Amino acid sequence: MFRHDPAHIGVYDSQPPTLKTVKWRFDTHAKILSSPAVVHNVVYVGSFDGKLYAVNAQTGAPVWSFRTDGPVNSSPAVDENTVYFSSLDGNVYAVDASTGNERWRFKTKGERRFTAPGIHGITPKTQLMADPYDVLLSSPNVSDGTVFVGSGDHHVYALDAATGKVRWAFQTGNVVHASPAVYHDTVYIGSWDRYFYALDAHTGAVRWKFATGDDHDIYNQVGIQGSAAVANGSVYFGARDSTFYALDAQTGALRWKHDEHGSWVIGSPALANGNVYYTTSDEQKFWALNAASGAERFSVPYSTFSFSSPSIAGNMAFFGAFDGRLYGVNLDSGKATEVFATDGARKNLHLNAKGLLDLQPFYASNTLQGVTAGLERVYALGSIVGSPAIVDGTLYVGSADGNLYAIG
Repeated sequence: MFRHDPAHIGVYDSQPPTLKTVKWRFDTHAKILSSPAVVHNVVYVGSFDGKLYAVNAQTGAPVWSFRTDGPVNSSPAVDENTVYFSSLDGNVYAVDASTGNERWRFKTKGERRFTAPGIHGITPKTQLMADPYDVLLSSPNVSDGTVFVGSGDHHVYALDAATGKVRWAFQTGNVVHASPAVYHDTVYIGSWDRYFYALDAHTGAVRWKFATGDDHDIYNQVGIQGSAAVANGSVYFGARDSTFYALDAQTGALRWKHDEHGSWVIGSPALANGNVYYTTSDEQKFWALNAASGAERFSVPYSTFSFSSPSIAGNMAFFGAFDGRLYGVNLDSGKATEVFATDGARKNLHLNAKGLLDLQPFYASNTLQGVTAGLERVYALGSIVGSPAIVDGTLYVGSADGNLYAIG
């Protein structure tokens, strides 16, 4: 599933891959923002074309595809030969992992993006508009026969994994596009209402909630868009208020926080070696912090913003960025030792003299249409928005250039 396991720590039991060889690429002909899941030699991934794909992990040959009525920007979870995922059409689906035949679907009250007036300072400032950077859907987490998933209808749902029937539903104050982490019978998830929730996995009752920062001006620094990881009695997550948090998993008390100086933290953290690792957007840094204290261990710069969550195999962490490149960071040296460029990046990426991507030319105007069109131009770089899955020394990752890559 997304982040590999229910606690979302992002660690794979595999030797680290090299980023030198593309074993195969599978073209969906539409943006892939979904993170792949690999089970029994099959890669499952969603695409902006409205399909979930099953692809042979060794050859890249298609196994089957399942069509929905909206982009599949969530990441699939596989359990007991069933694949669970969400679509922008407002449904949560369960399909047979071997055949792609539908087992059930659950209709939410409808998907939507986070909306606010004049968000990010976009003109006209009084117009209610959808956030163009709210691009991902909540990815299901399957634990003990229950599917946990968030929705743009403001709810967190617990569904029976066999039937899709609602076991409980919890309503937050806004859109829920974070993916739930499950640990010790507790569901941990954030909402665009700026609260982070710990919910009883059996009943949906609130065990505690924690308020992140607020912003009533241009709604640029509010809400929890990314997902959490849980380990060693702490829950870790980032927020749009430019802060990374570590909370006591039982009580919700703040253990420490790290200031990201105006930068969002959208990607989910990974936990290994007593450290927590995560990417940032405008700060353009991959951070390694001591998981117990928050003390800085090292940071690695990259050329533009990242929403991708790092995946760890051995002593390497791998993550993507909107520049269309996949970075491999050696966790012993704290250096980026490998970089892979997608087809889109090799064709369209141009960096300035400082090795950075200048985003200004991409955006023609400060209107919603101008920002949306500008983001599409960025996607043409082959942006890697999702997170890699790593199995048996091969890394699988999707790109906005439409390709699912197998690298190793």
